[in-house]
Amino acid sequence: MYAMLYASPNGGSRRSLTLSKAALAAGCGLAFGFLLQKGGLAKYNVLIGQLLLQDFTVLKTMLTAIATGMAGVFTLERLGKASLHLEPTRIGAQLIGGLIFGIGFGLLAYCPGTGAVALGQASWDALFGIAGLIGGSYLYAQFSSRLDKHLRWGNLGKLTLLDFLGSPRWPTALAVAAILGYLASLLP
Repeated sequence: MYAMLYASPNGGSRRSLTLSKAALAAGCGLAFGFLLQKGGLAKYNVLIGQLLLQDFTVLKTMLTAIATGMAGVFTLERLGKASLHLEPTRIGAQLIGGLIFGIGFGLLAYCPGTGAVALGQASWDALFGIAGLIGGSYLYAQFSSRLDKHLRWGNLGKLTLLDFLGSPRWPTALAVAAILGYLASLLP
């Protein structure tokens, strides 16, 4: 089987990605994009409606996805079928990244996933967001070694919300998932 090598984001050892894993990742990405498009989440009016707090389709979808993913991942972890591979929680990097993401989302009303789907359905305004995404990724790759010391501020180690709360992981994950699902059902 063919294998591709890629460097881990934290500069650690190189890992091998088999062709079958790459095909599975591509298939999951295509399915995700298809579902985003079918759910109407790549439409500018739906996304801008969320930003203006007039259309809660995006929030309902996100809460449902987080609840489903959280319950699934922690159940698989408990059954020994999956394990979490966490990156360190770095407040500085997450604040800066969140700010850049928020500005881009506010200006374009597209996030990277919805922008790619919008471009796929010939919404040419998303092209500016995709160009910004590629340009920003390139710039980060060029300057990340110089920025890294500034982005390490607030390093809390490998931390999840459940670790932060200090509660048992699996029951708390299911409870949080249930609460998020319930909140999603209350939205108009």
